[in-house]
Parts: sequence; C-alpha cells; structure tokens
Amino acid sequence: MIETDLHDLSDDADYAASQQQGSVSMMRTDSGRGSSSSEPEETEVVYSKENVTIHPTQFASERISGRLRLIKQGSCLFITWIPYKGQNSNAKLSERDKNLYTIRAVPFTEVRSIRRHTPAFGWQYIIVVLSSGLAFPPLYFYNGGVREFLATVKQHVFLVRSEEDSNTFLVNDFQDPLQRTLSSLELPRTGPIASGPVSSISLDESPSSADKRAGEDFYDEGSRISRYSGKQRPKFHDPARDLPIQILEKFSLVTKFARETTSQLFRENHNNGFSAPEMRIQDQSSVDSPQRPSNGLEKVPNVSPVVEDPIQFDKMTLVWGKPRQPPLGSEEWATFLDAEGRVLDSKSLRKRIFYGGVEHNLRKEVWAFLLGYHAYDSTYAEREYLQSMKRSEYLTIKNQWQSISPEQAKRFTKFKERKGLIEKDVVRTDRSLSFFDGDENPNVKLLHDILLTYSFYNFDLGYCQGMSDFLSPILFVLGDESESFWCFVALMERLGPNFNRDQTGMHCQLFAISKLVELLDTPLHNYFSQHDCLNYFFCFRWVLIQFKREFEYEKVMHLWEVLWTHYLSEHLHLYICVAILKRYRNKIMGEQMDFDTLLKFINELSGHIDLDAAIRDAEALCVCAGENGAANIPPGTPPSLPLDDGSYYIQQDEVL
Repeated sequence: MIETDLHDLSDDADYAASQQQGSVSMMRTDSGRGSSSSEPEETEVVYSKENVTIHPTQFASERISGRLRLIKQGSCLFITWIPYKGQNSNAKLSERDKNLYTIRAVPFTEVRSIRRHTPAFGWQYIIVVLSSGLAFPPLYFYNGGVREFLATVKQHVFLVRSEEDSNTFLVNDFQDPLQRTLSSLELPRTGPIASGPVSSISLDESPSSADKRAGEDFYDEGSRISRYSGKQRPKFHDPARDLPIQILEKFSLVTKFARETTSQLFRENHNNGFSAPEMRIQDQSSVDSPQRPSNGLEKVPNVSPVVEDPIQFDKMTLVWGKPRQPPLGSEEWATFLDAEGRVLDSKSLRKRIFYGGVEHNLRKEVWAFLLGYHAYDSTYAEREYLQSMKRSEYLTIKNQWQSISPEQAKRFTKFKERKGLIEKDVVRTDRSLSFFDGDENPNVKLLHDILLTYSFYNFDLGYCQGMSDFLSPILFVLGDESESFWCFVALMERLGPNFNRDQTGMHCQLFAISKLVELLDTPLHNYFSQHDCLNYFFCFRWVLIQFKREFEYEKVMHLWEVLWTHYLSEHLHLYICVAILKRYRNKIMGEQMDFDTLLKFINELSGHIDLDAAIRDAEALCVCAGENGAANIPPGTPPSLPLDDGSYYIQQDEVL
C-alpha cells in the first residue's frame, strides 16, 4: 500500500461532507493581535464546539456539558474540554465533580486514537484513547460536529484509519506494518488524564475573548507546553482490541519477570493462580520495615528513607481494627424476616453482613438479595413466582443459540468466536475445586451454557475473558442454572463496564484509586508520580475481577458478599486497593520500586494478603476520607448502586 493511501480519508462520507462545508465551525485567529505580551506566540483556536457533553451516569440529570476546543501552538495541537461553570450548570453535580472530567491542554503527542460512534438513534460521540492505554469518557456532540472535528485534526496531525475498525482513527502512526508490530511491544508511557482547576469561561464571551482565554490557559500550562513544542512522538499501536488482554499482553512482553508473573493472570492452575514454590512473606509489621525485605524477593542494596505515612495504621484504635463478627447464621437470619418472608430492615442486614459475612449454607438465599435478583420487600410467594418466570425466560434465551445449525454457525462469525473463547476459558476456571474438577464435569458444562446464554442476552457486551471468574462462585453457591444466570446478569449490570471495549469503566476506577491515594497518602502519591506509576496498571487485576486471584476461594466469596452490601460505600473495593498499597508503602518506597518491580511485587502478593486486615483498613480509610473521598470518585464509576427497591439499574446502551 502506498504511504499516501494510509492516511487518506477521502472515502469517509463524514470527512468528505466536512470538506464541502469548509471551515464553518473552525475559528482561526492570530493570537498576536489583541493578546497580551505574556501569551505564547502562535496560539490559535482551530476548532471550537459548544454543548459537547459527558454522561457520567445513565441519568440525564447528571450530564455535564462544556466547550470542546482544538488549540494550535507552533507545530503542536492540543485538545481541551472545559465544563460550563455557573449558569446552565447542573445543580446536582458539584463543581468538584465536574473538575474530575476537565481535559486541559492535552497534546496530540499523547493521543493514540480517536474512535467515532454513530448510533442509529441518539447522538454521535467520540472516545479519545491516550498512549497510556487509558481513555477519556465519551464526548457526545448534541449539535453535530464530529466530522468537522476529525477534519480539523487531520489538517494538523497524521491520521490513519485502523485496518481493524473503520471507525477508529490512529494518531501519528508513522510506522510501516512491520515496524508498528515490533514497536507495539513497548509499554506505552503514562499520559495525564485531568489536571488543575476548571477555567471560568463565560458562555457568552466573544470569539476574540475566547481565543484570549485560550492563550491564558496555555500560559498557565507553560511548562507543559514547552515540553511539546518540538516534533511529535509517533504512536504505534492500534487500540481496536479488547483492553484487558491487550494491556496484560504488553506487560508480559516487557521483561522476563513480567512474562513469568503475568502468564497466569487469566488462567487458573492448581495453585490458585500463583506459581510454586510459594513465596513466603513476613507478617504485616515486618513487611512495613524497608530494612527487612520479604523472603523470596531480591534484596535491594540501597534502601532509601521513607516519608512518614500521614495516616498511621494501628494508632487510631477508635477507628482501625474494628472487630469482625462471626458470619450470619440461619437462626439470626430468620430474625430479619417477617412471617411472609420480607426483609424488615435491609440496612441493618447489610451492616451485619458487612461485619461478618454469611455462613456458606445460607449464601444461596442471601446472595440473591445482595445481588438484586430478589427485592428485599418481596415475599416467599413472590420470590417463588419470580423464579418460575425467570426460569422460563432463561430457557427461551438459551434455546436461541442451541437452535443454531452447523450451517448457520459457519456464517455466524461472532457466535463462533465467542463460543470458542468460552470453551477455552471454562476448562481453565477453578479446576482445582472438586466442584469443577474432572473430565466431563457437568458443572463445567453449566458454566459454559450460562456464559454462552449471557452472550445472547447481552449481545452488545457479549463474552470477555474474566467473566467466568465472576460466574464460578455464583454457580458454586447457587447450584441452579437459571438462578445462577440471573444473579450473574445482576452482577454484570454493576461490573459489566469493567469489560467495555471503550475501557471507560476501568479507567474511572484506576483514576479514582489515584485520587484516593493522593488524598489519603500524599507522599506515596508523589512517589508513584516520580516513578511513572500514576496509571495504576499494577492494580488492574485487582479491579478487573474484584481480587478473585488474590485470595483463597472461600475468602473471595466472603469479600464479595462484603462488597455487595454497599454498606459504607459502593466503591469499597477501591479503598481496599488503597489499604493494601498503604500496608506495603514502606517496602515499595524504601526499596525504590519502579513500575516493573512494583508490578512483579503486586502479582507475588497473591495468596498472602490478610483479608480481614485489608477490610478493616479499607473501612477506616473510607471513614477518614468521608465526603472528600466520595468527591474524588467520578460519578458513574462502577459498580452502579442498586435502587432502594432492591432491583438493579439497567444500563443503557450506546444509543441512550
């Protein structure tokens, strides 16, 4: 293929239409006229669009509108999105909520790709993916303008359509296919997501004053602009693949130890996911000492002094170390129900489970409430009727794929791909358990059938690697195929965004961890910043499958039922991530771990984390953070909170 053909967008209908329209929405101004002498030279707004909106949640009342701009300085192009402030702003969202989504002066040298979505109904939107692998939330164009946006970008940076996805445009991808393949083995650098306060921009300011304000924004970001005033860095990788596997594949190709430690990330072995011989880690008190590295890890010759933890564990006895209780038993469970089976006080029940969990023989009944399959105010009779109706509905959905003939399957590529992936995954999921052990195990077939049925129930999401990890404990506890399916559906309504192709669900959670660490342990946050660890990819496995590979099977079930209570916070899992990092902060900082060493260390913690201590510490951190902690978690961050009636949110699709 000739090089000029690689970035030719003439076959794109939107781009061709935009060329005919000229520069209707593009504003070019000479920043040298009417601007102060302190403004950077040659700063110009080349594109500006009002009412570009972010949807933090599925609720229309919580959407955030703002102004999207492309700003040129020298040879560099920058993208900014500033939410409206004051008038026309949404009263339900605080200015701090909005600040979390601000895009301030991000250069296209840090942009990997732009994906355009054009649903049959609803608004067009784009997703900007950074070279770090993270992405900004989708930007919805209520008044059109996507075609002009892409046309403007193409005029200033090298843009090439992805060969895998015609709606994905790669930015500054200069390499030939062979060089691109070789270069894609490099781990991408970290890029900023959001920074600084929101600029106060009046909605009725004139174009000239808007350009002036743009110059002022750039002056504030002077040190940042100077970094990018030279040639642009080429980008190599096509992001049109599922993110979880993509990132982990990159990890596994960086270093020898990464290959060794990440080879098990999505495979189960007979050692529950970590390699033998088992690493022996000292107890928490000795691990916190940087002068005494854990056994099984190489000693670092030069140990650096560690900045004191601003929140010391085991010193705030009134908060930390709140005792755990015995699990909820059958007799106590009966006291929470009235004569017809309704839960009398759901909050008290959730609090009780939060502090003690549930006895295993009771989980089959209680989990259905925690997951939202049964409403807390439902009666025995209503639940029995629901089970009958849902069983019939399940069989109808299951019959859809069972009735596909071999001839149909040959022409149904997506079905074959998902079926093949499920068949590979189920035979590697928790096979060390007797429940799934052995050839021709009927429970493995149930796992397969439920997952394939779910791919037809939610065809947009389909099946992604890691879903079998979530279904396995549910099937193990409930046993029934239909009930397991519907409880899995309820769980995916909360955690499905973890597997979204646009990766916004994972992005929001990793970003929230970063903000919580900054709030609760600024020295540790600064350390991660200095060592290029702010992308928090070392927490990726923790978040993606909710610590499934970090604890024994029974402990995983206990942790999940604690998380499902949403008692203190629906985002307790994020505080658990922070709590674990704080427990090992002295070792991380004292041994000067870089990203690769930290990734290896985190992976080797599997099976050696004290779960009760982690939950207690997370509870304490959540209490200490209070409203400030909640404000640092972007609205809409998974998981979504069940409604008061016990049912769960139905997430809207792309169309909205």
